[in-house]
Amino acid sequence: MKIAIVNDMPLAVEALRRALAFEPSHEVVWVAHNGAEAVQKCAEFTPDLILMDLIMPVMDGVQATRRIMAETPCAIVIVTVDREQNVHRVFEAMGFGALDVVDTPALGAGNAKEAAAPLLRKILNVGWLMGQSDKRVRPVSAQPRALGLQGGLVVIGSSAGGPAALESLLKGLPRDFQVPIVLVQHVDQVFAAGMAEWLSGSCGLDVRLAREGEVPQPGTVLLAGTNHHIRLLKNGTLAYTAEPVNEIYRPSIDVFFESVARYWKGDAVGVLLTGMGRDGAQGLKLMRQQGFLTIAQDQHSSSVYGMPKAAAAIDAAVEIRPLDKIAPRLLEIFAK
Repeated sequence: MKIAIVNDMPLAVEALRRALAFEPSHEVVWVAHNGAEAVQKCAEFTPDLILMDLIMPVMDGVQATRRIMAETPCAIVIVTVDREQNVHRVFEAMGFGALDVVDTPALGAGNAKEAAAPLLRKILNVGWLMGQSDKRVRPVSAQPRALGLQGGLVVIGSSAGGPAALESLLKGLPRDFQVPIVLVQHVDQVFAAGMAEWLSGSCGLDVRLAREGEVPQPGTVLLAGTNHHIRLLKNGTLAYTAEPVNEIYRPSIDVFFESVARYWKGDAVGVLLTGMGRDGAQGLKLMRQQGFLTIAQDQHSSSVYGMPKAAAAIDAAVEIRPLDKIAPRLLEIFAK
């Protein structure tokens, strides 16, 4: 994979070079020392992946991500030494299309290969997303649902560009919106709590991590909070599970949507937002086949038109809407 490094700290650049050297197929094609330089270099030679720092002179990583994704889009992973202090910047960059975030490997910190492993694992996942085929087959058959035993439910899946899209959608709902919402965003569990707090503060709704064994409740927004998959069980509770272990998306939107199609007994709406890859498309289609309303974000308003495009291609979405028209549609559906 051809990889670019954007970082103004020589030690961080060296740490990244050493980490990448453990995988011979990775090649560092250029290094930029600020965001403006990265925008220019990316226009001259667009790599497969950019490892983007957040805090830099001239132009920071958030604005560089925004510019690159608008002008010469490619995969971007945020690499930072202080994720807790930069949590808002992380989600802002992900809103512009960054795929994931990882700590900068530490030089001289014990076993160098172990220190490099989290970064290399993220890069491997990005490679899978970029290179996967269009065919995804799941041997899942849903059971017919009986209506009226549960109330309404909104389930939303998102990936690259998702944090900003979720913020925008949730801001369009009133604080007294009483339909339970469950969110599945592709984000590492170390950032999940910060993301829930960020969304709660920015949109005014009660957003928190979903707990093992709880039931979605009116007036709450639950975010999948671990690197395991989240499922709805037959008794209506939520559970985390490592299965399927070979699923490259963690948590998987497909896994959750499929469980909703199987076991939710009331009315539900499935929403698939911006993201790279195909996760959620098959699950959304299964929801549609079970009679639920399904909505996919349109191309123009998507930061990365991958997952919604995949859903549209297999006719999984009953409706395809701009981001700013999804919240009003939910209000219309669940208006009393």
